[in-house]
Amino acid sequence: MGYTTKPFEELDVLDNFLMNAIATDPEIGEAFCRKLLSVLLRRRIAKINVIAQYTLPAQTPKYRGIRMDVKIEEYAEETAKLSNIYDLEPHLQRELDLPRHNRFYQAKVDSCYMRRGDNDFSGMPNLFVITILNFDPFGYDHMMYTFENRCVEVEELKYEDGLKFIYFYPGGSKGGDGSMKTMLQYLQHSRADYVVDEATRELHDYVSRVKMSPEVREEYMRFEELIAYERRDAAKEATQEMKKQSIYELLEDYGEIPDTLKEKLEGTKDLELLKKYHKLAAKVDSIDEFMRMME
Repeated sequence: MGYTTKPFEELDVLDNFLMNAIATDPEIGEAFCRKLLSVLLRRRIAKINVIAQYTLPAQTPKYRGIRMDVKIEEYAEETAKLSNIYDLEPHLQRELDLPRHNRFYQAKVDSCYMRRGDNDFSGMPNLFVITILNFDPFGYDHMMYTFENRCVEVEELKYEDGLKFIYFYPGGSKGGDGSMKTMLQYLQHSRADYVVDEATRELHDYVSRVKMSPEVREEYMRFEELIAYERRDAAKEATQEMKKQSIYELLEDYGEIPDTLKEKLEGTKDLELLKKYHKLAAKVDSIDEFMRMME
């Protein structure tokens, strides 16, 4: 999360749009995800299925658009059974409470893998919630932070619920290995001069192919328009809310504000009308007078 409005040519893999565009490409998406996961998790990745989570449009201001994370299902080679789920998403937004944000997303993902009436939870696949950031989320200079449940009273006792939260930070100098470091740096700076080994060379080929697609470029233009629309709408709503709070603060000097007045003010979306109400609230000598003069 944390949507940018860079020129299309300057997008890096850490920009959510490009990550999703590559991962869900029908020709290269699976290979891209397999290589990315194998380097970051330092193990072989079996057969996978990439599920597009890109649901861009929000047609009205009341509904939030854009869901950009990538979900990947991995199947065991021996049994072809679903074994691991990877919820993969870059984050460039510092203001979020990431642990609680990811807790919420984990619950949403898990809910997709249990059917109504199913009481056998042992078949639930493992879930890896993977977040890649351009800042250090915990301040310990690690390129990788892994969290899993354990018993507080008995440190060596693991709590085998199949859930892990993993945060990657390209600027970290501790933990990980050289391949992970070069991969993370390429994700943050997806240019030819950051191609230093076979893995980054493979990813750069995928990035270059997707950036040459006119369909992806056109989709990015739509994406930019939606982001601009949502930002304008959010700014407008914030201004309306500030104006309402200013009116409440002026009227509270005269006593408790009636619920009917609160409902009327909350239902007012016209900013010019709210400005008039604000001037009125500064002039009146009582709440009753304000309500009379509103009509």
